[in-house]
Amino acid sequence: SSMRILTTFSIIVWNALAVLLAHHANAFSSSSLTMRIPGFPGGNLDKGFNLLETASKFVPQGQIVNTAKESWKFAWKRMMAELAPQDKSGSYKRPSYSFDGQIGSKEFPDEAGRYHLYVGNPCPWCHRARIAIALRNFSPEEVGITQLIDDPVKASRGGWVFGTNKQNKDPLGCNDLRELYDKIKPNFKGRCTAPLLVDMKQQKIVSNESSDIVRMLNSATFGNPNNEQNLDRVDLYPPELSDVIDETNQWIYELLNNGVYRCGFSTQQVAYDAASADVLKGLAKCEDILSTQPYLCGSTFTESDLFLLPTMLRFDGVYAPLFKAGGAHLRVRDYPYLHAWLVRCWSMQGVPESIDLRDANESYYRQLFPLNAGGLIPTPVTAEAIGLTV
Repeated sequence: SSMRILTTFSIIVWNALAVLLAHHANAFSSSSLTMRIPGFPGGNLDKGFNLLETASKFVPQGQIVNTAKESWKFAWKRMMAELAPQDKSGSYKRPSYSFDGQIGSKEFPDEAGRYHLYVGNPCPWCHRARIAIALRNFSPEEVGITQLIDDPVKASRGGWVFGTNKQNKDPLGCNDLRELYDKIKPNFKGRCTAPLLVDMKQQKIVSNESSDIVRMLNSATFGNPNNEQNLDRVDLYPPELSDVIDETNQWIYELLNNGVYRCGFSTQQVAYDAASADVLKGLAKCEDILSTQPYLCGSTFTESDLFLLPTMLRFDGVYAPLFKAGGAHLRVRDYPYLHAWLVRCWSMQGVPESIDLRDANESYYRQLFPLNAGGLIPTPVTAEAIGLTV
């Protein structure tokens, strides 16, 4: 658990301090922890443990620095492994998902009001489902939505909890996503992830895989097979483009959707270098394709564009500066055709309303404390800052 990791880290640090200062029991006094600065308010400046000035009289500075670095690196790697499973090379390995239901099957009939979608605003995989709902123009009566709150302190496992208002409250009465998983799938042992699509009549999980959910939402009618209201519903997976969409989805995921996370969650340099190279390759490939056509698979917006969109909307605020994806210096506007594509996508029905961009960006800095231990949140990257609005 995180508490065991922090306890281990504390023991390591304090043991190191004891060793470093064993030769001089009185090396630390209250006066040695602060320094008088003329004109400084209160006359004191916080200098932490004042190790380098005090302990270096008895132990070489290099030993102090290396002990501190290696202690922190050990604790950081353990926390990163808790946050994101690693292989032996220090590469992030995304967990697989175990639910493969299909709306429209015998087990899960295609009916209005039967299904409920649980999503969280910061999560790009949840954002896929939110965009699909918007572009397919589904109403709450056709498929319900509950917006999860990201709060790993309150959550009993994972990071998602429910609130008390209509938007955040669980219709099944659970307090967090783990409790919901336990309620509808007793003894579930995997990660309690979102998006989560639930059959409310049977209280069964249909799927927690975003790509499957988006594909289902494109084919589902929710009791309106003929679109009698003549609603504007984008076809995300036209039959004539199915092969190119499937091929594009594959490299979009490997190079960009998952590539940015492989950058951010790498714990060894070789793993980061490989992931960062993939991100750069993916960005260059998008730029090349979009220099000759408006969307990834041709003249119309498809599932492939939808899969790329959440990643690009978070790129300037999170994936480049925090995850160092492709290098911390990159921005979407460094790729003119990709940026123009992003502006086109942002102008589509319901897309701006599908995300609170400021909250999504800030969540990474608030919650991923192994990547941002100080908890400082940078000046927010807004739609205006990205150049999405005129």
